[in-house]
Amino acid sequence: MGNVAVIGCGYWGKNLVRNFQQLGALEMVCDVTQAGRDTAASLAPQANIMADLEEVLGSAVPAVAIATPAETHFDVAQRALRAGKDVFVEKPLALTHDQGWRLVRLANELGRILMVGHVLEYHPAVVRLQEMVRHGDLGRVQYIYSNRLSLGKVRREENILWSFAPHDVAVILRLVGALPFQVTACGGNYVQPNIADVTVTNLLFDNGVRAHIFVSWLHPFKEQRLVVIGSAKMASFDDVAKKLVVYDQHVDIQDGQPVPVKGDGQEVAFAGDEPLRLECQAFLSAIATREPPLTDGESGLRVLKVLQAAQRSLITDGQPVILPLEMIG
Repeated sequence: MGNVAVIGCGYWGKNLVRNFQQLGALEMVCDVTQAGRDTAASLAPQANIMADLEEVLGSAVPAVAIATPAETHFDVAQRALRAGKDVFVEKPLALTHDQGWRLVRLANELGRILMVGHVLEYHPAVVRLQEMVRHGDLGRVQYIYSNRLSLGKVRREENILWSFAPHDVAVILRLVGALPFQVTACGGNYVQPNIADVTVTNLLFDNGVRAHIFVSWLHPFKEQRLVVIGSAKMASFDDVAKKLVVYDQHVDIQDGQPVPVKGDGQEVAFAGDEPLRLECQAFLSAIATREPPLTDGESGLRVLKVLQAAQRSLITDGQPVILPLEMIG
């Protein structure tokens, strides 16, 4: 028998069901819809499939993975923690910093594992890029940008910032190793009132590094690209083409003038493991060892700090938001 129950078998939850099933760790699947339960039955015919969350919370299964709509994450995660379960929550951890902080505090008080689904942090290409940054292969990091663009899937529960940007925020915070002290964001609502379809978020860090995140579900083609500009080299990860390329180019100052130094791009190999499989394995490892995973509750809380600041800037038409000192670090 497995040791994980997946709550929610919809657009993304079915991928969790598939992975935990293939890892031999799936015991239950809970979904309030008949369509979700039918999907679960086809993916994991041996699992216990149910419609009532209370059946999961009252069971002996020690851990749950939550893939319900974002606005339910706080309530479901809180109930699961109080029921004595270790908890994996798909991004975002919650929809406010206060809710996230309450989940982290509750998990600490109860001695439970709390993990958030920032799957991009487990991508082998991103892990390789982080290694290069840490080892100084690109020189001093100067600028980072991330584009996450496509046509749909348009949400009604949360805007594009909260739907797409958590992945990019999580990776940028990990690359820089700090929280920004200033956040600005602007965007527009075109499909539904008061739900942004396109946003650009700018982050300014205390060490002078800047970053921007461009997300949209109103875009004519799909693009998922992360670019890191260093003082010695530049790197680009294209998640659509599945390529990580390092460019041996930078800008020199010659006779007081900036001169571009161009070089060839070198493709960097990385493992072909499915990032979600690696993330699921990390949750199972945390359950077994009781050691916090890479994307623990504290990691999720840091991302919420940035998202909430960006949301505040967004609704004030791009006014800068300064993160208080106690929110940094």
